[in-house]
Order: sequence, then structure tokens, then C-alpha cells
Amino acid sequence: MKAWIAAFGIAAAFAVAAPTAHAAPAGQTTAGSAATKKPAARNAPARRQAPRRVQPQRQIACTYMGCRPVPRGCQPVTEYNWDGVPTGFDAVACRR
Repeated sequence: MKAWIAAFGIAAAFAVAAPTAHAAPAGQTTAGSAATKKPAARNAPARRQAPRRVQPQRQIACTYMGCRPVPRGCQPVTEYNWDGVPTGFDAVACRR
């Protein structure tokens, strides 16, 4: 019984003595200095943000060497065998 009372007393002492996480250190206040405060923007005009440009989706060509992004100015086309049968892979065709 004495051990329980001693343990309860120690736990209560730590609960009372533990500082709270949001408390400011001794001698300091939580209010910032004048240099860190931003002025109130009551009369400032509202700024409009420019609309973001939509980036086009990059195409991917799956060749016999693997799937890779297609370079700019090029496009994937179907690859054919010597006898005209599609191989199931893509070829990358670039304009000059």
C-alpha cells in the first residue's frame, strides 16, 4: 500500500511540475517584435493571379527496347515488319 501511495505521489509531482508545451519561456512574451509583424492590408487592392498554363501530357512510345517518353517534335507511330504486319511496338517518327 505504501508503494502505491509513493508512486502516486511521484506521478502527481511530475504532472504538476511539467511545463506546458505552449507556454513561453520565463522573461519572454508570445507577442512578436515589431520587425516580425506584417502590416494589416485592409486597403490594399486585391491581386489577381495569372492563370496557370496547362502543360500538355507527354506521350509515351513503347518500342522493342522499352517504354520511353517521346521527344518534343516527334510522335509515336505503329511499327511494321518487313511484310507489313504490325509488330505491336511503336516507332518514334520525328520531323526534320
